[in-house]
Amino acid sequence: MTTASPHALAQAGLLLRDFSLEMTGKDAPKLESASQLVPAHTRVNVTYLAGEDLAMRQAAARSAAGLGFTPVPHISARRLNDEQELDTFLAALKADGTQKNVFIVGGDPATAHGPYNDSFDVITSGLLQHHGIEHVGIAGYPEGHPQIAESVLWSALEKKTEALAHSGLDTDIITQFGFDPDPVLTWLKQLRQRAIDVPVRIGVPGPAGVRRLLSFATRFGVGTTTSIARKYGLSLTNLMGTAGPDRFIHALARGYDPAVHGQVKLHFYTFGGLAATSAWIDEFRTKEGLK
Repeated sequence: MTTASPHALAQAGLLLRDFSLEMTGKDAPKLESASQLVPAHTRVNVTYLAGEDLAMRQAAARSAAGLGFTPVPHISARRLNDEQELDTFLAALKADGTQKNVFIVGGDPATAHGPYNDSFDVITSGLLQHHGIEHVGIAGYPEGHPQIAESVLWSALEKKTEALAHSGLDTDIITQFGFDPDPVLTWLKQLRQRAIDVPVRIGVPGPAGVRRLLSFATRFGVGTTTSIARKYGLSLTNLMGTAGPDRFIHALARGYDPAVHGQVKLHFYTFGGLAATSAWIDEFRTKEGLK
């Protein structure tokens, strides 16, 4: 039985309403097996990984749409070799009717493979509108970025949201995952103080092995001090164990104030697998009386 207060449960319900999930191109068969646990029209982001090609990404987006979900294909700006590659990708999505929602990120390569140095270059290319894109997701980093200064991150976020608004495209921000709700709430407050009022989806790691979670945290510069790990429920002495985000969600819900933090939802990174994450969300919502 949960010990959360009625107020915290109500706030958790707001956060979990219209949550979104992430999948890779190869996860399409797993999405079908998990589909009974995921509400219809849930936004399912399809990543743009280096080892997956256009056909695999396209098939994953088609699969999500065919199961009644809303596909959100990713575009990794620095992985694009030229304008033709972006045009071909968007045209393929449009041919399948899966182009309305995309998520654009700079991507992992330190040096751009082609003409797009960051997501702003893709946003201002004119190709999104040409191919019927209606909604664009962009990235946010509540705990900063290991290679980008905080001032640069804020400037880029302001530039991108302004450009998208000027282009008539709807947008939201999906954040990097984390284990500590405090910097998330602080960042959300700063975001609204900067008059950036678009909806935000807070990145949440789905249930996974502790070793795997810590590996991703190291890779993406996410804080994992002993106190943070303990607060989240990670055991640094039992790396073979698993951990879910229930404590994180409860703590975020307790601190969440829509009047201060704006419209906020949750986005689940499926580090422990799409099926395991979907099952965990369904069980959590049932246990907390949020269904």
